[in-house]
Amino acid sequence: MAGLRLGPLLRYVDWETGSTATVWVEADRPTTAEVRCADGASGSSRTFAIAGHHYALVVVTGLTPDSTTAYEVLLDGRRVWPLKNSGFPASTITTPPAPADDTGERPVRISFGSCRWAAPPSGEPDTVGPDALDALAARLAADPGAARPDVLLLLGDQVYADEISKATRRRLAARRDLSEPPGAEVADYEEYTHLYDESWRDPEVRWLLSTVPSCMIFDDHDVVDDWNTSAAWLADVRATPWWHERIVSGLASYWVYQHLGNLSPTALAADPLYAEVRAVPDGTEPLRRFAAEADAEPAGTRWSYRRVFGRIRLLMVDTRAARVLDEERRSMLDAEEARWVREEALADPGSYDHLLIGTSLPWLLPPLVHDAEEWDAALCRGERGGPGGRWARFGENLRRRSDLEHWAAFPASFRRLTELIREAGSGPDAPATVCVLSGDVHHAYIAEPSWPADAPGGAPGARILQLTCSPVHNSIPGVLRAGFRFAWSRTGRRLGRALARHGRTGPSLIQWRKTGGPWFGNQLMTLTLRGRKAALTLVQAKESSAGAQLETVLDQNLTTDA
Repeated sequence: MAGLRLGPLLRYVDWETGSTATVWVEADRPTTAEVRCADGASGSSRTFAIAGHHYALVVVTGLTPDSTTAYEVLLDGRRVWPLKNSGFPASTITTPPAPADDTGERPVRISFGSCRWAAPPSGEPDTVGPDALDALAARLAADPGAARPDVLLLLGDQVYADEISKATRRRLAARRDLSEPPGAEVADYEEYTHLYDESWRDPEVRWLLSTVPSCMIFDDHDVVDDWNTSAAWLADVRATPWWHERIVSGLASYWVYQHLGNLSPTALAADPLYAEVRAVPDGTEPLRRFAAEADAEPAGTRWSYRRVFGRIRLLMVDTRAARVLDEERRSMLDAEEARWVREEALADPGSYDHLLIGTSLPWLLPPLVHDAEEWDAALCRGERGGPGGRWARFGENLRRRSDLEHWAAFPASFRRLTELIREAGSGPDAPATVCVLSGDVHHAYIAEPSWPADAPGGAPGARILQLTCSPVHNSIPGVLRAGFRFAWSRTGRRLGRALARHGRTGPSLIQWRKTGGPWFGNQLMTLTLRGRKAALTLVQAKESSAGAQLETVLDQNLTTDA
């Protein structure tokens, strides 16, 4: 008798028809997974096997547009979801209006954040404070009338392969010697499944992900801290005995647990790897081969993707695996990836009111941090003393020790993204807003750029914002809090310009200022978009006598007519 090991996760809800969705599940043995909805919609799929685990991504068809319907999950005809006596409301699928009936007046709510350690088991102290996803689940479960996100964007570090909990450490110690590399870190696919099990089996998060659609993209801790920082870093890590298995297992597990659910049913049907693993009794070898090739030749695999929510366009951009690390050609995105992002951002001008670019790493950092990263990149490529010289060695050491590997550390990519954003936000068909949604830096802030009056192409007409929100459930040392505050200060800005002069980085294309934050804590941001109007809310998880609750820290309009 098959049982439900993990899930269900509601992933893709089709905004082009309002009648299709996908639901991801993991079972404990081979089975047929079925989703049945109260409105008569349904779907089923046979599980596929990876490394002794059994998964299905069920395509649900026949949903009623502009409706909310409860659903249940069956394995071989036996109902396994909802769980008995769960205490949570029924899991539901909410669909948008059919395009012909969409007046544009229905608000679209997009919540986002990054960096989530799994919450500890019930009864154990939570050393980093209440989990924002747990608090969101509690709010939605307690108040059926509460505003519910139409989609949850998880912008990286969904799991921490290199910073495991005490419970996971005990599980790993039971199967191998932790004194051998990689020590108390995830080593293989089976251990990755422990991370997802720990993270997604949390009762509140499990229910939340079953009823709010989600889009995901990885960041470094999904594999290892500062993944793909530089060519020298990559050469060093590839020389270790544990790295090959880590990267293959990390990419393979990401494909199963996160990437597949990002895809539309049409994209799934056209995916040759998905077809291959479903056509064989065990898809482990084809998936491992794919993951190894994706690491060896990153340009051959695209993890980035596009989603559309009515007149809102979202581009989720891979800023980890698609990097070019050669110091002479250093780029956040390889040429094909950069071309794809550009084409998707500029296609069909006038067809969207808001452009959202989801990138785990912020485009606009505190000015001192930005200048320090650009200065360091100049040192590493030999701007002072030549390639391989003393300054270059100092720069590489500093880059690794200080996590200097954001967009600013790839100066040519920063300039290209800046110009793309200006271009996308300009012209008679410009959207109302262009928002870059990011996480990674364990605090939240709003930054707004400005272009010089004589800038080539002129200043954009859209309102352009960097919206950064993290962590969902993690922490930041007090010294880093002080450091980030200083990095936004006038003194910090002057220090940054001194570094830029030393590195001969040249004048910046734009200036930017902080218009909100910094905020520290476990938190989520939500964009509420209606027509050409936009508003932003920031909530933080706080402990109370009733448990974790969300406290509103910011609620403001982003457009003048919102």
